[in-house]
Amino acid sequence: MRAIKLTAVIVAIASLVLVNGCVPEQDYKDLKIQNTTQQKRINELESQIQAIKLELDQCRRQLETAQGRGGAEAQAMQQKIAALEEDLAKKTELIRAMQQQLIYGGAQLPAELSTMLEEFAAGKDLVEYDAARGIVKFKSDLLFEKGSAVVESSAAEAVRALAGILNSEEGKNFDIIIAGHTDDIRIAKPETRAQHPTNWHLSAHRAISVLDVMESAGLTPERMSVRGFGQFRPLEENQPNQKGNPVNRRVEIYIVPKGA
Repeated sequence: MRAIKLTAVIVAIASLVLVNGCVPEQDYKDLKIQNTTQQKRINELESQIQAIKLELDQCRRQLETAQGRGGAEAQAMQQKIAALEEDLAKKTELIRAMQQQLIYGGAQLPAELSTMLEEFAAGKDLVEYDAARGIVKFKSDLLFEKGSAVVESSAAEAVRALAGILNSEEGKNFDIIIAGHTDDIRIAKPETRAQHPTNWHLSAHRAISVLDVMESAGLTPERMSVRGFGQFRPLEENQPNQKGNPVNRRVEIYIVPKGA
């Protein structure tokens, strides 16, 4: 029921954005409160997921030992692992659903701007556009070298082209939130760790690099902000034993009304 009510609010506010170009102040305040509550719950679930993963790793090690002895102990451990994996999958799917409901200011964008972004993303392996949520997604494997936060020169052209759209008459009334994401592969090379100690650092540094390119293309700093989520907002499950998943390595650009 809560999800249905929240969806209804999103639709209503999106309609106001499309018609008036802005969100009424009280409605906007209410949405911010809902967003904060939703985000708090997501953070709690993410903490639970990390605890489950640690317990899973421990159980798998214990299973290896128990399998050498055989018997009921190994069977019980397998059942426990299966239950933990099921719980992990459910919580991961719940986070994904809740993230879909987070309100970043506007859901669908005005038709003219949305069409420009669809045309921008068409036929590009590097980028995709989520019209339902007003998000442009860049694939990090094509945007950066592995373990680097430097935007590839060939990819920078696409980022500048996006900045041009956002600086157009259709896009000038929107701000930009740039969010970096990684998978769960740990940073191993000492020279890389010196610049990016954790995946959190790498994701934030990559978001800042995209911001720098967009600023050089004419977007004012007042319209942009950055966030780094590290490995903690996966789109899909990472492979076991921290082998990652390229789908999770990405930079997302949220296009939101000014001041959101």
